[in-house]
Amino acid sequence: MTGTVAIMQPYFVPYAGYFRLYAASDLFVVYDCVQFPRRGWVHRNRLVDRTGALRWLTLPLAKAPRDILIRDLRFTSDADAVVAERLRRFELAPADQDARGVIDTVRRIEGTPVDYILRTLDCITSYLRLPRETIRSSALDIAPSVRGQDRILEIVRRVGAKRYINAPGGRSLYDPEVFDRAGIRLEFLPEYAGPSVSILSRIVAESGDDLAREIRASI
Repeated sequence: MTGTVAIMQPYFVPYAGYFRLYAASDLFVVYDCVQFPRRGWVHRNRLVDRTGALRWLTLPLAKAPRDILIRDLRFTSDADAVVAERLRRFELAPADQDARGVIDTVRRIEGTPVDYILRTLDCITSYLRLPRETIRSSALDIAPSVRGQDRILEIVRRVGAKRYINAPGGRSLYDPEVFDRAGIRLEFLPEYAGPSVSILSRIVAESGDDLAREIRASI
């Protein structure tokens, strides 16, 4: 049995507010069994570049059908070289050895995009000393015909949770009465007041302990 579950698409080096879902839950379900949002945050994020401006860092993905699922994404054959070149635009040389380990993980392209993103998320949560128990929704083998709110409810049931914690932006997506009838408590995190920049830029410039305290204090 799991007390509290969070469910979210795997985001590439997301902002600190994303990691509140780890801090607030007993189990983090990586929502990789749904369609890849091409204008979303799965494959890209904004970092501070060497001039101090915000700039996109985008992962090189192989061409795929528009309806491809996140779990089925693949890198281009030259992803290693492309990521290395794109990372040169940013100042990513923290003094702290553990923080350098995070940067090294981001530089290493291995496996599928989901494999890679989960490895970076695991490294960051370890660095911040946040809860890290994680599973992929695709491992639950839920029928494709189960969609939207019903799919979320089925995931919560499958993992045996009684409380579902979601980001504040999800309020319009779910009906609390439906969750109540299912015996599941639906709750949302408060709005996040911190910077929206990728946590990678903040790891370079700030203390990991300070970042972790901020994340925990805002749930």
